[in-house]
Amino acid sequence: MIAIVAPGQGSQTPGMFSPWLELPGARETVAAMSDLSGLDLERLGTTADADEIKDTAVTQPLVVSLALLAFEAIAPSGDLVVAGHSVGEIAAAAMAGVIPKDEAVRLAAVRGRAMADACALEETSMAAVLGGDEQEVLRALDALGLDPANRNGAGQIVAAGPLQAITALRENPPAKARVMPLSVAGAFHTRFMQPAQDRVAEQRATLQGSAPAYTLLSNADGTAVGDGGEFLDRLVTQVTSPVRWDLCMSTMLDLGVDAIVELPPAGALSGLARRAMKGVQNVAVKTPDDLDGVRDLLA
Repeated sequence: MIAIVAPGQGSQTPGMFSPWLELPGARETVAAMSDLSGLDLERLGTTADADEIKDTAVTQPLVVSLALLAFEAIAPSGDLVVAGHSVGEIAAAAMAGVIPKDEAVRLAAVRGRAMADACALEETSMAAVLGGDEQEVLRALDALGLDPANRNGAGQIVAAGPLQAITALRENPPAKARVMPLSVAGAFHTRFMQPAQDRVAEQRATLQGSAPAYTLLSNADGTAVGDGGEFLDRLVTQVTSPVRWDLCMSTMLDLGVDAIVELPPAGALSGLARRAMKGVQNVAVKTPDDLDGVRDLLA
């Protein structure tokens, strides 16, 4: 059993589109995605610097578009598990056939703009808490009024909330834990994103969800969702709810996944899998040079 996973915001790197544009038809595909997103994705994915592509309104459609470009190049078939982390769930929905690729790019652009606008309303941030006792970490966050926005497994919990509380957490971390600030615009996957969730709900109302062609896991609780409409509803509530990637990985193990393929811009989810999914083959797809190995694995 093989799982194909799509990364989320924070995985982007300058120039990440460049090698992929050499694939047949890729420039035309990216041009169409640019029209759908209202952004020049080719320029942003090739020559834009790190500061420009960390803008939430840019990052989200950029990351989703690249994951879908690579997925099309792989052209997998057979019995697969599919999942995405945070905005990567939109890519996963398209990969599983719940919504068309075009609608996924459009939805990612709406989500990115909406979340960027929500971030501007109040000064919030996020920080990764690495190590420590899980329950102690959760109690420390609660005491500071912070939310565990991402529970990523492998000893990593991402705290989110008011900037002042994030600063206090950094100054007084839980026992045996390190706190690493994240370069993000605000507190994603928390109550602070409610205005963004409302706008994503409006876009979701225009979509009809088809039944997934593959086993499609949800960030909400790690379970497989067999109803396309329900999965789209979960994409809406995900904007203000924690990402339970730890539970997604646990479900993959329960399903007998013995290889996990991370689509570009790959690295973050592969790193988590190496630590939390021992014995599972791990492939990070970073350039088209990695595609033959993935196709061999799928075959």
